[in-house]
Amino acid sequence: MAGPVDNPQGEVTELLQQLRAGDSEAFDALIPQLYGELRRIARENLRRERRGHTLATTALVNEAYLRLVENRQISARDRSQFFGAASLTMRRILADYARARKRLKRGSGVAPVSLEEASEVMSAPEADEILALDDALERLAPVYERASLVVQLRFFGGLEMQEISSALGISVRTARRDWISARAWLRQEVADDLGVDMSDPPEESRGSE
Repeated sequence: MAGPVDNPQGEVTELLQQLRAGDSEAFDALIPQLYGELRRIARENLRRERRGHTLATTALVNEAYLRLVENRQISARDRSQFFGAASLTMRRILADYARARKRLKRGSGVAPVSLEEASEVMSAPEADEILALDDALERLAPVYERASLVVQLRFFGGLEMQEISSALGISVRTARRDWISARAWLRQEVADDLGVDMSDPPEESRGSE
């Protein structure tokens, strides 16, 4: 599959324009366009990260965004829509690596990414946590869809609260409230799934939100 930067027709920009106009089907069409490029960047960068990479996806998403801008596949005003789609794509990438890592641990199965790559970029405990979070988000979405989107944009896309509020059309206060409540719920769900104590630490300092 050709990555977004290989598309001479600017399909990514066209899809983003359709998404901005309210075409929900454009979102589903956009994901495959982003997946190839983000997965390639993840494969290149995460192999060098080794530790802590599951909390450093922002750099990967931003790198993909900058490359798309440089190749005139996307414009600055499309930023919120891009990060919304990219955060879902990055979530899927990390889940792919986590599943591959789990298969490596069991010594069986065929993974969507190579088992060697999975072992290089992700430890077994990290794989467990990513999959537990992914499962918990799946359970949260039907109950509180907006909050699950806030978490996805924040954790996998690296957006600040102002950017999340813009992407979802809500106030910064509402976005922050959704983040705090959903994060607390998700941490408990992940802790229960993993059988560990994951007491919620103080909110991290990430500049003005």
